[in-house]
Amino acid sequence: MRSQYCNQVTEQMLDQPVEVCGWVDKRRDHGGVIFIDLRDHTGLLQVVVEPDNQAAFQIADDARYEYCLRVTGTVRNRPEGQANERLASGRIEVVVDEYEVLNPAKALPFMLDEQAGEQVRLKYRYLDLRRGKMQHNMRLRSRLNHALRHWLHNQDFLDIETPILTKATPEGARDFLVPARMHPGQFYAMPQSPQLFKQLLMMSGMDRYYQIARCFRDEDLRADRQPEFTQLDVEMAFVQQEDVLTTAEELIRSTFKEVLDVNLPNPFPRMTYAEAMRRYGSDKPDLRIDLELVDIAEAVKNAEFKVFSAPANDDNGRVAVLKVPQGGQTFTRKQIDDYEPFVKRYGARGLAWIKVNDKAAGREGLQSPIVKFLDDEALAQIIELTAAEDGDLLFFGAGNYDDVSQYMGALRLKIGEDTNRVAAEWRPLWVVDFPMFEWNADDKRWDALHHPFTAPACDLEQLKTAPGEALSKAYDMVLNGVELGGGSIRIHQSDVQSAVFELLDISPEQAREKFGFLLDALDYGCPPMGGIAFGIDRLAALMCGEESIREVIAFPKTASGACPLTDAPSDIADNQLADVHIQTILPETDE
Repeated sequence: MRSQYCNQVTEQMLDQPVEVCGWVDKRRDHGGVIFIDLRDHTGLLQVVVEPDNQAAFQIADDARYEYCLRVTGTVRNRPEGQANERLASGRIEVVVDEYEVLNPAKALPFMLDEQAGEQVRLKYRYLDLRRGKMQHNMRLRSRLNHALRHWLHNQDFLDIETPILTKATPEGARDFLVPARMHPGQFYAMPQSPQLFKQLLMMSGMDRYYQIARCFRDEDLRADRQPEFTQLDVEMAFVQQEDVLTTAEELIRSTFKEVLDVNLPNPFPRMTYAEAMRRYGSDKPDLRIDLELVDIAEAVKNAEFKVFSAPANDDNGRVAVLKVPQGGQTFTRKQIDDYEPFVKRYGARGLAWIKVNDKAAGREGLQSPIVKFLDDEALAQIIELTAAEDGDLLFFGAGNYDDVSQYMGALRLKIGEDTNRVAAEWRPLWVVDFPMFEWNADDKRWDALHHPFTAPACDLEQLKTAPGEALSKAYDMVLNGVELGGGSIRIHQSDVQSAVFELLDISPEQAREKFGFLLDALDYGCPPMGGIAFGIDRLAALMCGEESIREVIAFPKTASGACPLTDAPSDIADNQLADVHIQTILPETDE
């Protein structure tokens, strides 16, 4: 129906006939001559309908915003002084010979150039996707997928699909369940990841596998989380950790170069999990912000101020300081006080602070409600440990190590943004040497920090005797504070896998019921293996400069997991439920 896209009609086609299609972006009537900005996914093209073409003029006179058109005409230069240098087609226009309305449009629920609310945007997503920003995002995501596939194909990775209907497993987030009609009372689960299947593929001799896989998790949503999401899943046989890190790094470097023409560093820096938590309070630190946490437990162990001394003397406690250079000069008292409710959202009980007005004056040069609770020696050590200078502001966090790390890490990001300390650059990082387990205080048992198929970095005896000290062969790739991907070397020996299940309080009977196929496969010459999975949605959002992954997903769900476009989820008729042997029992609610 068309000979060119709008953006392809340029000065090289002067006096030539063209056929173009698109939507009415703007319509202007100037003294009997109608100008229409015709838009397709490539851009805008100005078409002119002159009054001597009465048939076309009559139709164009009725055309309105977002009418879908097909235009045949001749390319000519725009009149002197009317060129639009912002457009590839800005020096020319098309004089209409034939003008056809392929489909009219009703009045739109929102204008495409306005910032409409998310609910209405998602309800009319097909309109929202016409906007230039969404066209850019969707096309960049397509280029991203192509670049990933192209690189992996050239490295002899096999693109293999794994099942969507699979078996429910007891670890991880909640599964989405699908009733099995032919097996009354039984259910499939939709995969949270292809983890076990990709391990089985390595056992099958496939050697190198990848898949751009759809995954499903029934969990609460946020800006970087959806109930269904897309990940690039990668696995390799006969590898060690260094092999996986090198391969993944080359893949991401190549992809950023091809899609954004950005050169990421070679190699990526590496940091242990322990160091990341100590310096940044996060296992996904944003290195663009030049602020760090400083531990001061040694300085306050003997202080009478129990808020500091109690956690300083606790093996699981932490007293940390975040220094804001010249914050004492630039922050008002109200700004300082406003950070307290912020950190309370992350578990803090309060937020102490000290302004360093004149460090040479000792106690007299420090301004804070807590100075009176600390002796001169403690104050001097705090100034020394933090390398504080006149004009600096110190924020203090004290309590359980994990809690302090979490809220002080969040405060670091907040202050970095508020003070424009986020550098305009790409800062990748590998975080390695994660703990094998974390203690679940509610259930009084160990949980796998990554997943139960991650190989330990210690031998089996050390794993059994000191699980809390065991490190794993797990790794995360972080970029600008976003966890792009995570992976590990897998357990490839059945005795180690059984030991891990036991430490996770999964009984031999439960292990056999849920993972019997895996335990059996490990006994048939299973090779060492490892891999990684990257979040395509997060990667695309980063590349597009978007805060929410919903901006790079064609048809996302809302924060409540609903789809305003299709009204999903929805009620199901009783006869359909009967077919799959299901009866719904809704929770009781107050009238």
